[in-house]
Amino acid sequence: MATKIRLQRHGRKGYAYYPIVVADSRAPRDGKFIERIGSYNPNTNPATISLDFDRALYWVEVGALPTDTVRSILSKEGVMLMKHLRGGVKKGAFTEEEAQKRFDAWKADRAKVANAFQAKKDAKAAEDAKARFEAEAAQNRAKGEEVAKKKAEKLAAAEAAAKEALENEAAATEEQPAE
Repeated sequence: MATKIRLQRHGRKGYAYYPIVVADSRAPRDGKFIERIGSYNPNTNPATISLDFDRALYWVEVGALPTDTVRSILSKEGVMLMKHLRGGVKKGAFTEEEAQKRFDAWKADRAKVANAFQAKKDAKAAEDAKARFEAEAAQNRAKGEEVAKKKAEKLAAAEAAAKEALENEAAATEEQPAE
């Protein structure tokens, strides 16, 4: 029986998630399967992958063929690398401890790259927020200056009107003859 490791589609229209299953290659996509070994949810950011590493490694080693998408997922999770390293152990190229050491080094490097990417993303988000804040502060300052200018003009106009009224009143009292 030819087995495949593939995705089953679940969920609703426009919001699918995918269990990762081992199934007979002749079974329908969403039909009968042998074992569920994980899930893939592309709706989260970043996509969420949960995988039973040991079972996935077992099925790959006994000959189950992953589909292209599942092969990519297994590679990202390190299953394909571990299969490769175990092949080297079987051939006698290196020991089991050396294989585990190489796998742990790969995993640590992968975590370091992921952390660096997340830190870069967080720094960019903070920089964007700071730029937006500064732009808004500059806009608020400009608006405040404009309002202050209008208030000063109104005050100057009111003072001028008051001064003119005083002058008119003074002129009116001067023009009136003394009785």
